[in-house]
Amino acid sequence: MKMTVKRALDFTLVCLLMPCLLVGLQAGCKTNRPTAAELQRLQGTWEGFALGQETPSGPFVKSADTITITVTGNSFHFNRDTNFWFETTITLPADTDPQQLRATIKDNAPSQGSNAIGRVVLAIFKIEDGTLTLAARGDGSEETPISFEDEKVTRYELRKVQPQKKNTQPPKPK
Repeated sequence: MKMTVKRALDFTLVCLLMPCLLVGLQAGCKTNRPTAAELQRLQGTWEGFALGQETPSGPFVKSADTITITVTGNSFHFNRDTNFWFETTITLPADTDPQQLRATIKDNAPSQGSNAIGRVVLAIFKIEDGTLTLAARGDGSEETPISFEDEKVTRYELRKVQPQKKNTQPPKPK
């Protein structure tokens, strides 16, 4: 009889706690939705340029190099040229303003050496009017930029492009 009462109490306790657990899990999932939505908005290939200051407190100056960023899932490929590219994995921390991006470097151009592999690059970004604006410190700083106008950041302005399709068919004989 005591065993039956004990099982009944255990069953009642589980029945009371289960809704709390489910509501808690559901609430936890809701906080990840904006981050997943932001990650979805980043998907694709983006091209543009870098902006940096030549002198402290000077105006931002546009670089001559074309910057290409390709985001597939949580893989983030940054390419300036054959000697300056990075393959990273990104995470987007929830509830940050401006939105943050954390990129862990997995591979890079051989000319960059191997010291950067494993390093986390902290950046902020926004997508407005079809333009991706990304700001990061290039000095190995572990501080997250707080503004797109911060004089210590390099700012990237990119627009989404259609990736170049490779011609998989052999040329037609003449």
